[in-house]
Amino acid sequence: MTQPIAVAATAAFGADVLERLAERHEIRSLITRPDAPAGRGRTLARSPAKDTAQRLGIPVLEPDSLQLGLDVDAPTVVAVAYGLIVPDDVLAERLWLNVHPSLLPRWRGAAPVERALMAGDSETGVTIIKLVKELDAGPIAAQRSFALVPEDDAGAVYARDAAIAVDLLDEVLAEPSPVFREQGGEATYAHKITSEDRQLDLERPAVELVDRVRALSPHIGARAELHGRSLTIWRARVAGDGAFEPVEVQPDGGRRMTYDAWRRGLRL
Repeated sequence: MTQPIAVAATAAFGADVLERLAERHEIRSLITRPDAPAGRGRTLARSPAKDTAQRLGIPVLEPDSLQLGLDVDAPTVVAVAYGLIVPDDVLAERLWLNVHPSLLPRWRGAAPVERALMAGDSETGVTIIKLVKELDAGPIAAQRSFALVPEDDAGAVYARDAAIAVDLLDEVLAEPSPVFREQGGEATYAHKITSEDRQLDLERPAVELVDRVRALSPHIGARAELHGRSLTIWRARVAGDGAFEPVEVQPDGGRRMTYDAWRRGLRL
């Protein structure tokens, strides 16, 4: 039986890992970012991780910043898609582990899954590290890779990452004192997705465009102008003649539909 743990998580990936961890471990508390304005109405919204914790009956802590003495009621904190910097003195209070969905040191940073897909990587994976002040630079406790296939979009990769993360954490948390090794090799950085990243340059090679659509689906969406209309493109493929072919699109203000159905509705 492993020791009880706390989880620090905010985003959807963190919520998924939290739910899976709760099936196997005693989660004493969740640390998450405070409710924040969201949507057009800018009403306060709970984080996905907070929603999951409340449904599971896990106590929730929502500090604006982390300070010494935060009562997490556990000797170890697992941080995953949390989004706040953990100061050195707080890190020194207990063991902080971090779940990162890439094969560190490749793709340190905010959007590792998206950047791996955009780059056309043939594999990715999950790394469990000791959390340190420098971004995703901590020593490695466990790591596992898997192949990326053309059908994978970011949603599929994040789901596989979450399942692997829990398996790796089982191994690490079972150790009385985890063994860490330093990261080797040259680091690359997965910068946050911007509005410019969403725009498809239709002059680029079809494979590159499809990879970008995969990277931004199903949570962000790639953007393009086709037949004089602005669209979000959710799925695409390389056609038999090598051209870029949208498969599922969403016109502004409309619903998702097949590209063929959308084209039939146009008066070209």
